[in-house]
Amino acid sequence: MADSALVVGLGISGAAVARALRQRGYDVVAVDDHPSDAVRARRAELEQLGVEVVTKPDASALAALVHGADLVVPSPGVPPRHPVFAVARDRGVSLVGDVELASRWANRPLVAVTGTNGKTTVTGLVTDMLVASGITAVAAGNIGVPLAEAADGPAELLVVEVSSFQLELTERFRPAVAVWLNLAPDHLDWHRDMEDYARAKARIWANQQDDDTAVVNADDATVQRWAATAPSRVVRFGLRDADYRVDGDVLRTPDGTEIVDVAALHRSLPHDLENALAASAAALAAGASLDGVRAALREWRGSPHRVALVGDAGGVQWYDDSKATNPHAALAALRGFDSVVLVAGGRNKGLDLSALAQAADRVRAVVAIGDAAPEVQQAFADVRPVTVAASMDDAVRAAAAYAEPGDAVLLSPGCASFDWYGSYAERGDDFARAVGELLGEDARAGRS
Repeated sequence: MADSALVVGLGISGAAVARALRQRGYDVVAVDDHPSDAVRARRAELEQLGVEVVTKPDASALAALVHGADLVVPSPGVPPRHPVFAVARDRGVSLVGDVELASRWANRPLVAVTGTNGKTTVTGLVTDMLVASGITAVAAGNIGVPLAEAADGPAELLVVEVSSFQLELTERFRPAVAVWLNLAPDHLDWHRDMEDYARAKARIWANQQDDDTAVVNADDATVQRWAATAPSRVVRFGLRDADYRVDGDVLRTPDGTEIVDVAALHRSLPHDLENALAASAAALAAGASLDGVRAALREWRGSPHRVALVGDAGGVQWYDDSKATNPHAALAALRGFDSVVLVAGGRNKGLDLSALAQAADRVRAVVAIGDAAPEVQQAFADVRPVTVAASMDDAVRAAAAYAEPGDAVLLSPGCASFDWYGSYAERGDDFARAVGELLGEDARAGRS
């Protein structure tokens, strides 16, 4: 009799897990509580493979499905308060995350990247560095190909972006290189507190051995504290006092070898340099050549919606940093500029938005948007002028009224997008549209 599995959530990762389990001979039932058009399209494909798809099961139906399963696999977007977790634990059914499961199938080395901010950029950079070194590598996990799919592919090495939710459900997950970039308040609507959040992140190296490598941020006290628990070789990166560091406007390896001159990079804000150092340390530990690392860094132009220039006119530059969905990410962007008109707000994730005012010395004025507009307004009360906007078009017009030559107008919300938009990408695209319409198409992305 075949083993049976229940997959909860039919996003891209969940559907990939369901397919992979079916290919391995499991009887698979897949559940989705909020079937979208994309889920409905996947349903037809999965049912052709013999996967039973159940939508919107009530509590008793879900309990029966869990009871009939040998294995329950929650997708990354399924919140920990979902009843499937309690039911599975009460009934003694094995709960395994998608990253844990897929890593068991991947018979090749893994580079895993986590952190509150920067993990998508570093995952992509490490992959580019390995490919430029002649190694067939694939970016997987929450970026690129789902790990369950990449596990069956031809790549020699898999570079995996992993979240705290995925790490929390790991048991034997063992990357050859584990990168922890930073830790700041985020996802506290998921985790009990910051210590719980950090504990989940630290699972990235929990099963490493002494011939593996942990790459850690020398400038993050919490990451440093948890690095003491790593059973592997620890390599540190940071802007100054670290193994991989910036010295004399040059990125250097632990023995002082030049990686690349800062002037050769297309982007060199402080968080860009930190990401470049982390990626260099990880890629070299995974077998990349120094020439491959250099080539990738010289070609790297940043990630979409992460301090991306979308307009330049009248001495004012406009940047889309919609991917900054927590205050830590927004502050990292703000510290790269001398004078900013900040567009911030959205749906708060239970975080303290008053932290944004730490960079008030760099802020000329603020435009507050979305559900969290009152919190943004309160953060800068009596410190900087604030306008509350009712739409993105209003926000762009208000920002233009504040901006002076030499300023940057920065959409760096510090919040999720799910009040006005379906994703941070949709929010960033709408900002770019509004900027383009205000400035005229010729001024978009610096063409003026």
